[in-house]
Amino acid sequence: MISKWQWVLAQLTRMLWVRASLFALLAVLAALLASAADRVMPEGLPISIGGDSVETILHILASSMLTVTTFSLTVMVSAYAAATTSVTPRAIRLLMQDTTTQNVLATFLGSFLFSLVGIIALSTEIYGERGRIVLFAFTLLVILMIVITMLRWIDHLSSFGRVGDTTDRVEQATLKALADRIDNPCVGGHPWLDGKLPEGWVPMYADSIGYVQHLDVEEISDCAQEHGLQVYVNSLPGSFVHESRPLAWVDPHTDSAQFDTLRAAFTVGKTRSFDQDPRFGLAVLAEIASRALSPSMNDPGTAIDVIGRAVRILSHWPVDAEIHQSKEVSCQRVWVPALQLDELFEDIFPPIARDGASLIEVQLRLQKAFQALAERGGQFRPVAVRHAQVAFRRAEAVMVLDDDVALLRELAGKLQS
Repeated sequence: MISKWQWVLAQLTRMLWVRASLFALLAVLAALLASAADRVMPEGLPISIGGDSVETILHILASSMLTVTTFSLTVMVSAYAAATTSVTPRAIRLLMQDTTTQNVLATFLGSFLFSLVGIIALSTEIYGERGRIVLFAFTLLVILMIVITMLRWIDHLSSFGRVGDTTDRVEQATLKALADRIDNPCVGGHPWLDGKLPEGWVPMYADSIGYVQHLDVEEISDCAQEHGLQVYVNSLPGSFVHESRPLAWVDPHTDSAQFDTLRAAFTVGKTRSFDQDPRFGLAVLAEIASRALSPSMNDPGTAIDVIGRAVRILSHWPVDAEIHQSKEVSCQRVWVPALQLDELFEDIFPPIARDGASLIEVQLRLQKAFQALAERGGQFRPVAVRHAQVAFRRAEAVMVLDDDVALLRELAGKLQS
């Protein structure tokens, strides 16, 4: 579990302008640092660097880096547009957080500013002989960074924004969120399974309408412990909250200041976030498959790939349905609903079964996926069997070839038996 401020800091560091600003600042400091070399370095160095030679190199860097930065931005925007069209707009955020792209743009922009500041400093003659030597050394280092960055960028562009690359990013983000939820099924609180409340409990609503992006249970626990309260969380990350859906149910003795403290533990935004919401990742994967199955795309192979990824993701979920009972409760005064396996199935499989109902290759892969998950036993079997039956009925209603229906009926029958 991470606190709200740690989460906010993590979101900030994923923004492109933060990394670019940091690289730019370091570049400017490096160019200015060379001016102090005359006071630090000893005299009588065996080499001598002319101001014209360094300035010529810096002019070349400045002009070329501005062009390369503009070109890279164009490529990045084109990749975003392609992913929006061929994958899903919900996955673009993961592309925008790509560290390689951010490092490339930051390096190019930083190199441009380094060259610009160096040219200005040389024009004002603030560098002595030793300062020009240090500036030349920094320039060689910047050139080396540019070469390495360009090689990485060329290799990265071969897959950046493609369907497979974007789908893989969504899978990894989903797996990370799911692993965190497996380690903390109720995010550190008591499992609230029956949905029953003590008499007289009052609802706490959000200040705005939107999705819960982050939940800081430790902050809720600290407030409840300090004031002797009890809190029943009603909206997990990913929930859409409004004036009719409370964030939580709280002790009737809670005052307005305590309400504000508890409400601040819920971060509500306009869109869902991958971090604490594994269901969102599965829903995005389902969107990718549904778009691939649309008549305009006609790409059942991508849908089959998504089904395989769904099996891989769900296989991490424990077989035991009572996983929350084996986890330590660190927030004694907070009750949180547990994530259910059936909810994970509902997020990923029904859209694919609906949009691929007429395609035998997709339906066969679905039935095999349900069989693979059912063989895990425990809570997986009844959920997989139910979804296999629903998927078969969808296919049976639209398929025109009796042989395809018979083949699917045979697979579904094996699973049920």
